[in-house]
Amino acid sequence: MVLPGGSEHTAPDDLRQLAVHDAARVTFPGRSGPLAALDTGACDGPTVLLVAGYTGSKEDFAPLLSPLGEAGVRAVAMDQRGQYESPGPDDPAQYSVAELAADVVAVARQLHTETGSPVHLLGHSFGGLVARAAVLAEPALFATLTLLGSGPAALTGPRAEMLDHLPPLLEAGGVQLVSDTLDQLAMTDPRAQAVPAPTREFLTRRFLANTAAGLLGMAEAMLAEPDRVAELAATGVPVLVTHGVADDAWSPAVQAEMATRLRARHEVIPQAVHSPAIENPSRTLQVLVTFWSDPHGSPAAADDDTAGAVR
Repeated sequence: MVLPGGSEHTAPDDLRQLAVHDAARVTFPGRSGPLAALDTGACDGPTVLLVAGYTGSKEDFAPLLSPLGEAGVRAVAMDQRGQYESPGPDDPAQYSVAELAADVVAVARQLHTETGSPVHLLGHSFGGLVARAAVLAEPALFATLTLLGSGPAALTGPRAEMLDHLPPLLEAGGVQLVSDTLDQLAMTDPRAQAVPAPTREFLTRRFLANTAAGLLGMAEAMLAEPDRVAELAATGVPVLVTHGVADDAWSPAVQAEMATRLRARHEVIPQAVHSPAIENPSRTLQVLVTFWSDPHGSPAAADDDTAGAVR
């Protein structure tokens, strides 16, 4: 069982979440406690807030951080409440999309106050549902929204079916039992076995840091999210829909249809499954920087030079 937001499909020599970067570890005040983040620091260009997906963390954006800084972008990648280094409450009801979106709004307000400008917002996977809700709550805070491997409504398909196993596992043995079960299943998957040992160790450590209430509450939220595409379109906030060519969460066809309904830019990332930022960071970087530079312009050319492109 690979839970939504996991990243077990990648080249064996890619350390992914352990990519070297020079972002500072910081915290922002959330509604239920401090929110851990990585911040590349103030610059003359725009500010981008990156929101992790289910079972993910700010490190899912690690390969993008230094290149974004070099491109003139301040990047802030955050753990959501209950994820990795952000503590969270013990009540699963406190992990609804609305509650999590309120945390994103709180961080975006602080960034807006610091810079005086709207923030570019990106949400990966379940983080896309949360980011969408943040834009719907306060659209004026946001210059753009990027939905990275996310969908129009509740998750369906094999990944959703796997989540049915979560409540009994948590009840029987907590987060540790869920982690042990994932490790056992990974032993049967050659792709998971190819992941370098340091990355596997990090993924295990990160997963064990999740709160049980967060795992349960976020799963329930992801399986119950309504279709809010029309509401998002009505905000007028420019949207980019982008995903891996072989996305196995929300299907590429579902995401393409969502982009059409939104009249949004749509970009497919080659050589990527559900986590393009770590599976194909160079192309993901091109797509993102081009969009943030000119949200109403043309899609990114595959050979774009992104250095210094955003000001």
